[in-house]
Amino acid sequence: MFLGDPVTILLAVVLCLMVINTLYRQKKDNIGNFPPGPKPLPVIGNIHILNLKRPYLTFLELWKKYGSIFSVQIGSQKMVVLCGYDIVKDALVNHTEEFSERPEIPIFHDITKGYGIIFSHGENWKAMRKFTLSALRDFGEGKKSIEDKINEECDYLAKKIKLYQGKAFDNSMIMNAAVANIIVSKLLGHRFDYEDPTFLKLLSLFDANFRLMGSPMVMLYNLYPSVMRWLPGSHKTVGKNSAETQSFIRKTFRKHRDKLDVNDQRNLIDAFLVKQQEKKENAQYFHDDNLTTLVSNLFAAGMETTSNTLRWGLLLMMKYPEIQKNVQNEIEKVIGWSKPQTEHRKSMPYTDAVLHEIQRFANIVPMNLPHATAQDVTFKGYFLPKGTYVIPLLTSVLYDKSHFEKPNEFYPQHFLDSEGNFVRNEAFLPFSAGKRICAGKTLAKMELFLFFTNLLQNFTFQAPPGEELDLTPATGFTTPPLPHNICALPRT
Repeated sequence: MFLGDPVTILLAVVLCLMVINTLYRQKKDNIGNFPPGPKPLPVIGNIHILNLKRPYLTFLELWKKYGSIFSVQIGSQKMVVLCGYDIVKDALVNHTEEFSERPEIPIFHDITKGYGIIFSHGENWKAMRKFTLSALRDFGEGKKSIEDKINEECDYLAKKIKLYQGKAFDNSMIMNAAVANIIVSKLLGHRFDYEDPTFLKLLSLFDANFRLMGSPMVMLYNLYPSVMRWLPGSHKTVGKNSAETQSFIRKTFRKHRDKLDVNDQRNLIDAFLVKQQEKKENAQYFHDDNLTTLVSNLFAAGMETTSNTLRWGLLLMMKYPEIQKNVQNEIEKVIGWSKPQTEHRKSMPYTDAVLHEIQRFANIVPMNLPHATAQDVTFKGYFLPKGTYVIPLLTSVLYDKSHFEKPNEFYPQHFLDSEGNFVRNEAFLPFSAGKRICAGKTLAKMELFLFFTNLLQNFTFQAPPGEELDLTPATGFTTPPLPHNICALPRT
C-alpha cells in the first residue's frame, strides 16, 4: 500500500489540524451577536482580501461596506475592528476598563514574555505603568531640566547637519540618534555620540525590527507559530535582534547595580533597582526580566514615533515651502534667535497647527497597538467575549471625514480658525486614548515642538535638485517616510 513520504504525511496532518482549529474557532465565535464581516475561508480566513503590507487600507474599505464595527478573520484569529472617532473614543475612553487588555501575539510574547509595559497584561502592566509614569516625572518629564536637555541635543543635531554644508543627505539615522538620546538620558543618565558604534548598532537593530514587524512573514508567524517557528524568515531575525538589544540592556543595568546609591538615583534604571531592594512584595514585579523589557520598550517607543514624525515634518516642509516659510516667519516674530522654549508654543498658533497636522497626516501607527477585551462586554449591541482581539483603527480617526475637512491632504487649517487662532480637534488622537494611551505623550509633545522649531530656526529644507518628493508611507509596524535625501541650507 502506498502511504506517501513522511514530509507529505506531516504536512497533511498539520493542514487537517489547522482546518479543525479554524472550524472550531468559527463555531465558537458564532455564539452570540458578533460584529459582521467578510466570510472567511478555511485555514486562511480573510487573508486573501488583505493588503499584507498595508492592512489598514483594507480595513478602511471594509469600514465603508460593514460599518464602524466589523470583524475579520486572519488565519484562525477573529478580530474586531473599530473605525471612526466616535466609536474608537467610546471604546477606549468610555469603556476604558473593558478594552484595556492586550492580546497575546506570538512574536511579541517571544520577545517580551509578557513583561515590560507595552505588551504586558493585568497586574504586571499596572505595576509597570505606575512605575514608569512616576519615574518619567521624577526624571524631568514636563520640567525645565528635560527642556534644557532637549535643547542641548538640538545643538548637537544642528552642528551635525551643518557638516553637510547644504549637500544632500539621508537624515534617518541622525534623527533617530538625536531623539533616542533624550530617552537614553532618562534611562541611563547620559547621551551617546552620533558616531558611537554601540549606539549605531542599537539604533539599527531597533529600526530593523520595526520594519520587520510589519512584514508578511511575521504576520504568518503570528497566525501559525507552531508551524512557522521551524522555518527560516524575518521572524527569526526579529528574535535575534531582540536578543542582542536585551543583552546590551542587561550588561548596562548590572553596571548600574554595582554603583547604585539609593540616596542618589540618577535615572530610571537606578529607580527600578532601588524598588527591587525596598520590599519583598516588590519582587513579584521588580525583577530583572521586567527591567530588561521595560527599558527596551521605552527605548524603542521613545525613538521610533517621534523621530519619524520629525522626518515627516521636514519632508512636508520641503514639499510645501510656503508653509515652511510661514513657520519660519512666526519663529522670527516670537522667538527670534533666542533658544526655543515650550512656553513659546502658546504664542505660535500657526506652528502649533502645523505640528498637529504633521502628526495627523503622518499617521505613524496606523493600526494602533492592538487591544483585547478584559472581560465580556456588550458594545454597541454586539457581544464581545473576554479576550476578543480588538483593533481601534487610528487611521480611521486621524482621517475621519466628519472631523477633518480634507483628511487626505496636508492642511494645517484643520487646527486653525478663520482668524488664525489655534483650535483643538477632538479627533486628534495620535497617542491613542484611554488607559493604554502612550506613557511618553508629554515628553513626545515637548520633543516635537523643540526639535522642529530649532531645526526651522537654523535651516531651510529643500529637496535635492531633480529629486521628486514622495509622500507614500513606508511599510512596517510603524509608517515612516520612504527613504529620501534632504538638503539643509543654514539660515545663519
